[in-house]
Amino acid sequence: MAAAPRITLLHATPVAMEPIRNAFARRWPAAETVNLLDDGLSIDRARETELTEAMIERFVSFGRYAHSTGADGILITCSAFGPAIDRLIDELPIPVLKPNEAMFRAAISQGNNIGMLATFAPAVATMTEEFDDFVREGSATASLTTIVVDRAIDLLRQGDASTHNELVAARAPELQNSDAIMLAHFSTSRAAEAVRKVVDVPVLTAPDAAVDLMKQLIEA
Repeated sequence: MAAAPRITLLHATPVAMEPIRNAFARRWPAAETVNLLDDGLSIDRARETELTEAMIERFVSFGRYAHSTGADGILITCSAFGPAIDRLIDELPIPVLKPNEAMFRAAISQGNNIGMLATFAPAVATMTEEFDDFVREGSATASLTTIVVDRAIDLLRQGDASTHNELVAARAPELQNSDAIMLAHFSTSRAAEAVRKVVDVPVLTAPDAAVDLMKQLIEA
């Protein structure tokens, strides 16, 4: 019997771990998942106004270690390290998947006016750049409107997922006129049910889409 594909998950914050674990359990339980966490990455990233070369190299070194453990594919679960992920993609001979790639593609297919609810402000700039890249790739005309929900991620880190979800959902009606609303981070996907209760447009999350795309890449 062939060995199960090993997918190594690179985490920069513990709050991203449960959503992707649940997504694999639902959508690709046969995969062997390995979790690598350096929560200092998100702590230090929050202190920087820009992603420095030192931080990029630190992240790439993290990815090189993941590859050395026998990974067949690497899935990044933190959205604040776009340029570092690009470098890792260029360097490694295995699939390396950005956290929001699949969700962005799904959102653009819904229409031209896309909204996004984010909770980690340092990630927004690189996510916006990535979104715009996907729009250009597909010769589309979609635009992105982002709302950063204050305090939500801090409460989630303290274990208060309920209030995190309430805060995210409370801002969602501001994006009601969008063709789709994306929940920016893996951690934000916890709020999907609460958001869907207050808007009547498609609400997209990253973990399920990322698992499906990684499965396609590995099986191809």
